[in-house]
Amino acid sequence: MPQNLVRPTTIEELHECQKRFVTQESIRRALAFEPEPTDVLISPYSKCGTTWVQQIVHGLRTRGSMAFDEITAVVPWLELAHDMRVDLDMPQVSMPRVFKSHFSWDLIPKGGRYIYVIRDPKDAVVSAYYFMESWFFESGSISLADFTRAQYINATRSHGYWLHVASWWPHRNDSDVLFLCYEDMREDLKGTVQRIAAFIECPLDAELLDIVVHQSSVGFMRAHKHQFDDHLLRQTRDAGCGLPPGGDSSKVRTGNVGDHKKELPQDISEALDAVWREEITPALGF
Repeated sequence: MPQNLVRPTTIEELHECQKRFVTQESIRRALAFEPEPTDVLISPYSKCGTTWVQQIVHGLRTRGSMAFDEITAVVPWLELAHDMRVDLDMPQVSMPRVFKSHFSWDLIPKGGRYIYVIRDPKDAVVSAYYFMESWFFESGSISLADFTRAQYINATRSHGYWLHVASWWPHRNDSDVLFLCYEDMREDLKGTVQRIAAFIECPLDAELLDIVVHQSSVGFMRAHKHQFDDHLLRQTRDAGCGLPPGGDSSKVRTGNVGDHKKELPQDISEALDAVWREEITPALGF
């Protein structure tokens, strides 16, 4: 391993690493993508249920096929496709074609169908922290408090959770948008699968419903965590980010609602509340 490939240990180093995660050419091609009317684009903010919805939609369209190395291999990531040497226009394993993205409404290519998930930002940031630890930064080198300040509280608002949610909210009732709430998904997975099936126009019988509910449970996805851990992405992007190989990027942790209550310091929780009141309440009304 080259001696200069080390994981960041400070917020500043982390930010420099994140800047190299995706190339401008890959972003340009993603923005230029022209979806078909039947295409499904899954585009929540990071750590708000994207992989979960990918698994549900892919299970619905294939009757539960798990014949993939990693979920990104069968549900391409729009922004990273070029960097991962994926042709967005190539046929997929089944219809409808499905894509992952983290684009806001303002950036997402128009013309397809869209699934968005809103999640409590306190749980989302805790999930993001543990996802990035040991991959994007050295384990134990950056505290959860400092990470939250940098990524959610003092983050450039034009690239943050807050603007992302505010951009999608006005379209929650659009006919081509299915707007979901992560906490509701956890409470009623069966009903969520039924809603998604209806939205993507997938015929749903009792057997298929049982398959998809089972295979999109936290227990099942944790048992198959290698298929949801971004190892293919790491193989193509670690070097570009200056990261050593072999990082841990498992996406399926607990999936719980309310983990932040035992993880976030009180002052950080209150600071997130203050940003919500500043950014979300005036725009969304709650």
